[in-house]
Amino acid sequence: MERDRDLSKAAVARLREAGFAAYLVGGCVRDLLLGFEPKDYDVATAARPEQVQLLFPGSVLVGAQFGVVLVREGSVQVEVATFRSDHEYQDGRRPMEVTFETDAKADVLRRDFTINALLLDPESGEVIDYVYGLADLAGHSVRAIGNAERRFLEDHLRLLRAVRFAARLNFTIEAETLAAVRRNAARIGSVSAERVRDELSLMLTSANPRRAFELLDETGLLLEILPEVKALQGVEQPAEFHPEGDVWTHTMIMLEGLDHPSVTLALGVLLHDIGKPATFERAPDRIRFNGHVEEGVRIARTILHRLRYSNEQTEQVVALIANHMKFKDVPRMKESTVKRFLRQPLFDEHMALHRLDCLSSHGSLSNYEWLKQKQEEVPPEVLKPEPLLSGTDLIAAGYKPGPQFKDLLHAVEEAQLNGEILTPADAMVLVQRLSPGPAGP
Repeated sequence: MERDRDLSKAAVARLREAGFAAYLVGGCVRDLLLGFEPKDYDVATAARPEQVQLLFPGSVLVGAQFGVVLVREGSVQVEVATFRSDHEYQDGRRPMEVTFETDAKADVLRRDFTINALLLDPESGEVIDYVYGLADLAGHSVRAIGNAERRFLEDHLRLLRAVRFAARLNFTIEAETLAAVRRNAARIGSVSAERVRDELSLMLTSANPRRAFELLDETGLLLEILPEVKALQGVEQPAEFHPEGDVWTHTMIMLEGLDHPSVTLALGVLLHDIGKPATFERAPDRIRFNGHVEEGVRIARTILHRLRYSNEQTEQVVALIANHMKFKDVPRMKESTVKRFLRQPLFDEHMALHRLDCLSSHGSLSNYEWLKQKQEEVPPEVLKPEPLLSGTDLIAAGYKPGPQFKDLLHAVEEAQLNGEILTPADAMVLVQRLSPGPAGP
């Protein structure tokens, strides 16, 4: 990120040399003041887009209406945006019209939260604060600029951004801002699924996903975007396995145990018990959730499709849900089944979910440790060895291609994984025992 910072400083210096006011602005200033390394750097300037492009040959205009130019130097890039004021919003997302400004204050006042509206002079280190953002940083508060109701009516995604910033920074949401989020929570339904997905993914992979989801619940946003997760609340669990409480509490404890996870692991944790509300049964002996894994897979697919997660991400999350109850049986599995279990794609995510599941409930890690030792003992080439036979070998032996090929080759691999056969000759003996005599001429 040092090259990003250097490019942003150089961009500010070049703009000023040309006679234009220019500052670092937004999240990068907030993070620098909090002692974090910014993920990116943004520059705001009085220069109009065409003037920025003249000053930086090779730059690209990426937001003509909003005055945003991408300044590049090799693989490093910085957004340079012209000061602007926004006119009326009519779609809950973007202003219908903007006016380019020469006054930095006008640009600041149209932004979302005070902590995101600070200007920094990178040469002198001076911070320019028109909205009392420094006080809110010191007070650990997320506060809308000006009228909170208006800020959220302008851009409905700001409802989720308020939660994300509060959770990520471990701040509170200022009272009037919080009240405005609650009043307008239903408006999040007008925001595209992709934008909601991206905010949720950032919450789940940040430092404090539990806090994010508790705030989503507190503000009413959870019911609007993930009613299936809201339904986890109050769903009892058998105390002997889940002394921590209901399904919601269990899930929140698991989220708290995450440490900047992948989005698929985080979604797997969030949704691993999503089928329990629909399968809850108070049986004579104890509470049961028969079929909750299968129901969970179905519900998770619906959620992930609704939020436009990719097919690859969806399949991994579904695999995490589908397999999370199999861990209880691993010591009793056949060797071949254990090896197939271990060689699943991204199996470390399965292990991480199981570990959190145990630590957030009964506390026993015996099966986790058993599998971890197995992982260390069994090399990859043993988990997925070279096949002893192929379909071509069966044809050469006189067998006619057909559905039985799949069954025969599976049986060969099963025996190979169990250590019962070692050579192609052993494999052919097994095939002939299972299917006596070639089926073909």
